[in-house]
Amino acid sequence: MKAHDGMYIGGRWRPAAAPETIAVVDPADEQGIAHVPAGTAEDVDAAVRAARAAFPGWAATPPAERARYIAALRDELARRVEEIAQTVTSELGAPPALALAVHANLPVAVAGSYAELAGSYAFEERIGTSTVLMEPVGVVGAITPWNYPLHQIVAKVAPALAAGCTVVLKPAEDTPLTAQLFAEAVHEAGIPEGVFNLVTGLGPVAGQALAEHEGVDLVSFTGSTAVGRKIGATAGGAIKRVALELGGKSANVILPSADLAKAVNVGIANVMSNSGQTCSAWTRMLVHKDRYEEAVALAAAAVAKYVPGERVGPLVNAKQQERVRGYIEKGVEEGARLVAGGPEAPLGVGYYVNPTVFADVTPGMTIAQEEIFGPVVSILKYEDEDDALAIANGTVYGLAGAVWAGDESEAVAFARRMDTGQVDINGGRFNPLAPFGGYKQSGVGRELGPHGLAEYLQTKSLQF
Repeated sequence: MKAHDGMYIGGRWRPAAAPETIAVVDPADEQGIAHVPAGTAEDVDAAVRAARAAFPGWAATPPAERARYIAALRDELARRVEEIAQTVTSELGAPPALALAVHANLPVAVAGSYAELAGSYAFEERIGTSTVLMEPVGVVGAITPWNYPLHQIVAKVAPALAAGCTVVLKPAEDTPLTAQLFAEAVHEAGIPEGVFNLVTGLGPVAGQALAEHEGVDLVSFTGSTAVGRKIGATAGGAIKRVALELGGKSANVILPSADLAKAVNVGIANVMSNSGQTCSAWTRMLVHKDRYEEAVALAAAAVAKYVPGERVGPLVNAKQQERVRGYIEKGVEEGARLVAGGPEAPLGVGYYVNPTVFADVTPGMTIAQEEIFGPVVSILKYEDEDDALAIANGTVYGLAGAVWAGDESEAVAFARRMDTGQVDINGGRFNPLAPFGGYKQSGVGRELGPHGLAEYLQTKSLQF
């Protein structure tokens, strides 16, 4: 695959400060496909300096003009969707259909939403005798994960640019080629030099340098809660703003009146998508005791359709594969009933894991409390709605969830009581304008739509 051997800083590709590189591996066949620079603190410093130099001019650019630049970026991404999809398939292992529909086309839609918002957002309002201004925070350090490489980039960079901020991006080391394609699109869109900068590298080196840099005003991070906690502590010491989108253990609550077959089938599909590597996946299926065994049978039949290497891709790397297999083994050890799948590697090559369903899972089990980040579903039994609510809210996370009921108002009433940032009602469709983010240890702040734009703004009031 095509890869740049430098960093995109100040509007051009420039050599990295050190010769070390990172190998990019195709998780489907475990073969190397490219190398990218392993960025250092020196590279990060150069990128932050470029972003700081560009900030005054970009912040002063009228919102309508910023909107035109973002629209041009959207068009460049749209022109490259096939190449983006192929790249995501190669470095992440996403099946081609998923790579095109979700990994390539969804970010185009999100970029388009911010092109519209940048031109229509109320950056100024009158309140009583005051004029209130919404101004850009400054330089944003964006640290993105590997599971949705382009979507997570666009979800941070597009609103930051719309707000008038400049950006330094450090993408995940497993999926840096998608980030390089994004930088190419930025360049072709004509976005001014230094407004967007890219540094590839390892998290403990380049990521940490970016989070700690005194020239960064806000750190936007998506990833594990453990790393998010460290970034939050670092930012707190510097009185620096953070936006953290972290882990999840979302509940799929199926109330007794629901269409059980639909709820189970959609729930299984939700977890199997992207090989279970989705922080908002509904990995805990909650079913009333009277319909429990029926749901277990439906889940076993549904998951059988997800064949590794066909409808389900590999996990991103060997470490992630072993981690997920370890959780499956832990579930068996703690007494959960293995309904489908298991810890054995399904194929001789590639970082695949068997799509797995557990029954007889109790709320205190490890697989019901910790984020597995693989194609693993735990089915839990509840006595009544209060019991279901206690189970649904009974983890340290609160990112997403789902509720199913025969009557929409019944589902909504239950959803209002859930401690989570986003709830799908009877399979509600994803809305790229709705705020996305978590309660509790699932994070701080929101992404997407106007709420996502607001994360990159600070408030000034003028008194008259």
